Amino acid sequence: MANIPSNVRTTQNASAIPNARVVKFASCGSIIRVASSTALLLFIALGGGAQELEVRVDHADAQYRAGQTATFSVSTSGTDLAGVSNADFVIKKGGYTEIARGTVALPNGTFQVSLNEPGTVLAEVKAKVGGKDVRGLAGAGFSLEGIQRSAPRPDDFDDFWAAKIKELNAAPVNPVLEPGPSVKPETDYFKVTMDGFRGTKIHGQLVRPKGGEKFPALLIVQWAGVYGLDKWWATLPAAEGFLVLNVSAHDLPIDEQPEFYKAQSDGPLKNYTAIGRDDREKNYFLRMYLSAYRAADYLTQRPDWDGHNLVVTGTSQGGLQTIMMVGLHPKVTAAMANVPAGCDQSGILVGNACGWPALAMWLKGEEQKRVLEVARYFDCMNFAPNIKCPLLVSVGMIDETCPPSGIFSTVNQTKGPREFVVLPLSDHQGKNNSHKPMMDRMSVWRQAILKGQPLPPPR
Repeated sequence: MANIPSNVRTTQNASAIPNARVVKFASCGSIIRVASSTALLLFIALGGGAQELEVRVDHADAQYRAGQTATFSVSTSGTDLAGVSNADFVIKKGGYTEIARGTVALPNGTFQVSLNEPGTVLAEVKAKVGGKDVRGLAGAGFSLEGIQRSAPRPDDFDDFWAAKIKELNAAPVNPVLEPGPSVKPETDYFKVTMDGFRGTKIHGQLVRPKGGEKFPALLIVQWAGVYGLDKWWATLPAAEGFLVLNVSAHDLPIDEQPEFYKAQSDGPLKNYTAIGRDDREKNYFLRMYLSAYRAADYLTQRPDWDGHNLVVTGTSQGGLQTIMMVGLHPKVTAAMANVPAGCDQSGILVGNACGWPALAMWLKGEEQKRVLEVARYFDCMNFAPNIKCPLLVSVGMIDETCPPSGIFSTVNQTKGPREFVVLPLSDHQGKNNSHKPMMDRMSVWRQAILKGQPLPPPR
């Protein structure tokens, strides 16, 4: 067995963990079967689920106080792993800095880790099967409310964005609405085009209920990638009763054929996150952020807005834009960010993985310094101190794209009511329906807003 640091302990038998709760995913669906009481697992199986490497942590919510010990257990199922006697594990603080590694016995073994300060850890376990790795993950958080920022906020951050908004507002909006067939008869559907920042265009969908005169507004902002907009995305919340505007992240039409978006993704928008990453005046996210800002402004200028409720929501890159919007636009009244990207772009300075797009994480030397300096102006962490309205945020404890450490350190900077939906079993994509608790909570928030009721208190 490899040398194990003093904050990590291993044993040969996981059966000693009392009151274990096994949460087992069906191999090809989203059904979750639950039995007994307090541990968690995640497995990633190769070859259609023929073999499983299960990693469990002994607190059901994956949360601990600093100084407590998290016990991870490892077990196997599937005939291909029957003859495998051990697996290698690595523990990374903040999803990046290795603090321990070792070997754990199979089919049942344990190892333990503790942190004496606020932070998160990601445990990765690998076993070889037929020359390939079978990989399992589990995460744990320690005194999560105490995770703080990795770098100071730029002194001119607010001035920079105030100047950009002034420049944006100097140009007319020129909205053009093109009615189209709706996928639900109780709603009206329009394609929308507006003039955006520095001669660019904003493209989206506007959907509203047919009946009624004034409605709470919902702005939907999009996740990463280059793609069109499905009518259902805006229509479903409009059918609930919202005035909905769903905007593309790019200056592209919203309803072209898939080949069009593939050509853009493979061509001018390939690696778009790197465009202008060392120049805050040319950074790709500058236009994206200001497009969302103008879209929110447009909603508040419509005669069918209820005059009060302006809600923003999005997932991943959309979560990034959501946190940015609620920290930048004064009329936003509530926001819901699912596994938000863009949090703590300077996390690498304190040994934490940076949330997507991780603009400087893999750079070195002077180039990294230049990109980190620019990234601060687009980092959710630096919009967060301006947030005073209610914010609902989900965090996947095994999310390697938008690591939990960055999300907690960002949202901990906010000044208003906040609620975390911690997803102990969730990767970034929400496999096996692991984002469902957040989807359910978002539905509760939407219904409260529609009914004119106070938002529910954090659970």
